[in-house]
Amino acid sequence: MKKLVLILLACTFNTLLHAQVITSPDKNLTLKFELSGNGVPSYQLSFKNKPVIKPSTLGLELHGGASLMEGFTIKRTEQASVNDTWAPVWGEQKTIRNNYNELLVTLSQKEQKDRSIQIRFRLFNDGLGFRYEFPRQPELNYFVIKEEHTEFNLAGDHKIFWIPGDYDTNEYPYTTSKISEIPALQKQATVAITAQQPIPNPSVQTPSMMKSADGLYINIHEAALINYPAMNLNVDAKNFKMSSHLTPDAVGNKGYIQTDAQSPWRTVVVSDKATDILASKLILNLNEPTKYEDVSWIKPTKYIGVWWEYFVAGKSTWAYGTETNVKLDQDFSKLTPNNHHGATNENVKKHIDFAAEHGFDAVLVEGWNIGWEDWIGNWKEEVFDFVTPYADFNVKELQQYAAEKGVKIMMHHETSASATNYERRLDKAFQFMADNGYNAVKTGYVGQIIPRGEHHDGQWMVNHYIHVARTAADYKIMVNSHEAVRPTGLHRTFPNWIAQESARGTEFEAMGGLAPEHGTILPFTRLMGGPMDFTPGIFQTDLSYYGTGSNQRVNTTLVKQLAYYVTMYSPLQMAADMPENYARFLDAFQFIKDVAVDWDDTYVQEAEPGDYVTIARKAKGKSEWFVGGITDEQPRTASITFDYLPKGKSYIATIYADGKDASYDKNPQSYTIRKVIVNSKSKLKQQLASSGGVAISIKEGTTAEMKSLKKL
Repeated sequence: MKKLVLILLACTFNTLLHAQVITSPDKNLTLKFELSGNGVPSYQLSFKNKPVIKPSTLGLELHGGASLMEGFTIKRTEQASVNDTWAPVWGEQKTIRNNYNELLVTLSQKEQKDRSIQIRFRLFNDGLGFRYEFPRQPELNYFVIKEEHTEFNLAGDHKIFWIPGDYDTNEYPYTTSKISEIPALQKQATVAITAQQPIPNPSVQTPSMMKSADGLYINIHEAALINYPAMNLNVDAKNFKMSSHLTPDAVGNKGYIQTDAQSPWRTVVVSDKATDILASKLILNLNEPTKYEDVSWIKPTKYIGVWWEYFVAGKSTWAYGTETNVKLDQDFSKLTPNNHHGATNENVKKHIDFAAEHGFDAVLVEGWNIGWEDWIGNWKEEVFDFVTPYADFNVKELQQYAAEKGVKIMMHHETSASATNYERRLDKAFQFMADNGYNAVKTGYVGQIIPRGEHHDGQWMVNHYIHVARTAADYKIMVNSHEAVRPTGLHRTFPNWIAQESARGTEFEAMGGLAPEHGTILPFTRLMGGPMDFTPGIFQTDLSYYGTGSNQRVNTTLVKQLAYYVTMYSPLQMAADMPENYARFLDAFQFIKDVAVDWDDTYVQEAEPGDYVTIARKAKGKSEWFVGGITDEQPRTASITFDYLPKGKSYIATIYADGKDASYDKNPQSYTIRKVIVNSKSKLKQQLASSGGVAISIKEGTTAEMKSLKKL
């Protein structure tokens, strides 16, 4: 009997060494970590006793040495709990709760002189984050990653909203299918895009959004991507298993690491409610707080721009001259004018006047600087100098004109993906901005990356984007990056990195169009990592209006464009259409003028990926609320409540709705506007047209204003 007890004790002790379990603070999520018989790390995750991630292995394969994949023993485990709050510089909420239970496992490889790594797990109520950590040690100073082998062994053939794996672009349209159907659909999903490098084997990008047959919503992404390549996911469609696929560099390596260091967090957000996915702040919580001492200069911004006319009107070009072979050291004033240049003094002043009249903060001007004549398709390094204007753009005159009207001009730095050229000129470019009153820049990386052979999502470029954000902060400049690696919550650490594109945005409405469901998928995918400069607000949706021969259309109703200002979160919001189109619909334009860009709180009211999203938000520091609801191609009735309003008070709600005869493809500009009185008990059933929407502004009103209005 005594011997049996000793054996049982030994088995228990062995289990403690090799299997560790933690739960989320609310006990709904359970994480189990263990080592297999040959010392391979493995984890599994369940939600309310339903499997989310079945046993999945962890590790890294290295170049030129023994890999960090097997032969491990558990050297030490530590557990901790955190429950606190923090205030973002800007965001969807003024206060964010950070509540998790943590397991830190230190693993040792005895055959490699006790070389050790750590795996840190943080289990929140809304999901899991984990990362690899590499302590400094004689046996592990420098290493090169051949591949990271992190598995996500899924529990079934889930419905998935995906874009194909690629090293250079995130601008694919979304495909909705079963996991098992990805290999057959991958070729069709990989549409032609400028500068792309598709992964040949079945693969998808993150954030990857899934829904299981038993009603679980699962989102896989990463957080705090610093000094490491971005992660795609290999897809084993037969076994429903995904695994990490890092972006390589020019010579095929995946990453260069000097200890002490860590990987980005791998994130799994999970719930049985779709609204919880959109409400999750897990990715932000896994990023480090900013070290900026002064953030007073970082301002959420609403802007217009000399932009949409380049895509649809057929009247404007970025380039000044007709020549197609130019060099930066030549005299650009001697070029042959094409007479269609968009960034002229006259056109920019027109936009400044419009911005000032309607209360916008800034005007983006693209095409102001020399070099646009041969900027794309030549893999050219010395493309732009970022400081020399064309002859018809007077920097000093326009800045003075804008300043007198209380408007900023927003800088544009297209790099043509020549990151080396941009880095050499970066300080001079930012000093030029500071000297001339610019406080924000839109950067672009269209084309194949220089250094040649590098990719948009590789380690070198990941570090480049961060270098730009850090350097910009030295000059008190905000950055909005386009064609950059998809975001991973780094706007917490670098709050001047105020927005990104990194997905198929509104410009593609003029280049083949966006599917009606696109806007209902993005909040569950691209926006999980951070705000998007989606550039909504297109009122003239039938592009044949311009007489250019185009029969394309923006695949939404006008009101859906209004709703995007609430459903597509960003502290940087553009009214992207041309001023003359807004002048035709000033009553609807009022919503864009009124809507906030920074928020005290957010209430996700209803959502289903690919189908619909309805969100309400409270404006920062004001007794004002805004609601946006959108649908895909299926008309539907949105269910909207107002229980977030202070109890016992009444407010004026202005409801912008699709007209009864509205549809995105036949009558997109049919809309109604009505005002009613609402309170915390009010409820609204609002019909949305095909690819339509609803937008509501809620404000305090005087007794006289309310007297003539009906209660909802």
